[in-house]
Amino acid sequence: MVIAAPASGSGKTTVATGLMAAFAGRGAAVSPHKVGPDYIDPGYHALATGRPGRNLDPWLAGEERVVPLFLHGAAGADLAIVEGVMGLYDGRTGGGDFGGGDFASTAHAAALLDAPVVLVVDASAAAGRSVAALVHGFRSFGPARVEGVILNRLGSDAHEAMCRDALDDLGVPVLGALRRHPDAATPSRHLGLVPAAERDADAVASVRRLGGLVAASCDLEALRALARSAPPLRAEPWDAAAEAGGEVRGRPRVAVAGGAAFTFGYAENEELLAAAGAEVVRFDPLRDESLPEGTRGVVVGGGFPEVYAAELAANERLRAELAAFAGAGRPVYAECAGLLYLAQELDGAPMCGVLDGVKAAMAPRLTLGYRAAVAVADSVVARAGERVRGHEFHRTVTDPAHGDTAAWQWSTSGPAGFVQGDCVASYLHLHWAGSPWFARRFAYACGRERG
Repeated sequence: MVIAAPASGSGKTTVATGLMAAFAGRGAAVSPHKVGPDYIDPGYHALATGRPGRNLDPWLAGEERVVPLFLHGAAGADLAIVEGVMGLYDGRTGGGDFGGGDFASTAHAAALLDAPVVLVVDASAAAGRSVAALVHGFRSFGPARVEGVILNRLGSDAHEAMCRDALDDLGVPVLGALRRHPDAATPSRHLGLVPAAERDADAVASVRRLGGLVAASCDLEALRALARSAPPLRAEPWDAAAEAGGEVRGRPRVAVAGGAAFTFGYAENEELLAAAGAEVVRFDPLRDESLPEGTRGVVVGGGFPEVYAAELAANERLRAELAAFAGAGRPVYAECAGLLYLAQELDGAPMCGVLDGVKAAMAPRLTLGYRAAVAVADSVVARAGERVRGHEFHRTVTDPAHGDTAAWQWSTSGPAGFVQGDCVASYLHLHWAGSPWFARRFAYACGRERG
């Protein structure tokens, strides 16, 4: 089932994560999914279920891969819960053939999955009839099958009864009713919620409390029955080995940055690297003073290095080793936070200096949106002229914005990013399931000296 809302801020992350924790706490194997490019919510989903949070994004991965990726992630699960993005019908404006602005929306993903939708409605500032009118509008507007409502932020028993009566007249079942509750709050900052990996034990306790709150406030059996009503999907699960296009020789070791500063990444990217023949290992730039022994390539994804700039700067040994690694022509791929880490400095703190003279700093405005990008030059992942679909999500800028050889270009800007030898770094986030050949190219670049 898909957990959606009329707008951002309605509480769908609270409800979706709480449902995942509640069902998992009752022994169900729950498969967690998130519509859209978001990295943070899937981290909480993973805590709730003990399985990787998986993104379903028709723009990043392609419409044709949404169902296969869903089946891949849901293999062996009893129940799959898909958290939506923004409002139910909010998508990429003018994209594709699915109703223009509905493309890559929650409604789009729900239609591809043929899944029932539960609408989470913030009733804090509305009486019963207005809530019913809103639900009626969302049910009748488009193709999404809104088959139940969970009322959120109710003020009293009388408020709940008023909303239930109005929705009963509409014929829409109320499957849950949550009061305003401090346990439902999750800390946030400039890019949204604080990632679960940064909160450690506090995040685990928070998810557990959410599970208890939602279990006490929702009809879990009715929700499970609704999920069972979804018809079978007639497609083959996504297969990383088939998508990667074969294994390179030598099993080159690829070190992927992790830890609290680098929490953004799609599970399928690493699965594709492994399927392409690489040995994928992790390192934490906040704690590890050297790259894993035998590293042949490095991937530094997204996250919040700006929050940890002082700690990253203090790890001088790793910064120097990574600079020497890239300087020796070893393959390095970096996205967003990785770009900042490879820069000369970040808000005045010294970084790796792989990108000599590049200074990064916090900016007053958020840069956010899907990007249809074209590779400007050959790199360890792309060939000049190749087109990819990506996403930007940052509140920093670099000076300069690109190197002598840029990585990408898209319509809303000039050249962007850096290609420097076998290092490629930019703000562009990519889901490699949408460009699976990236993994084999990168693995090949890492292993070519071994033949």
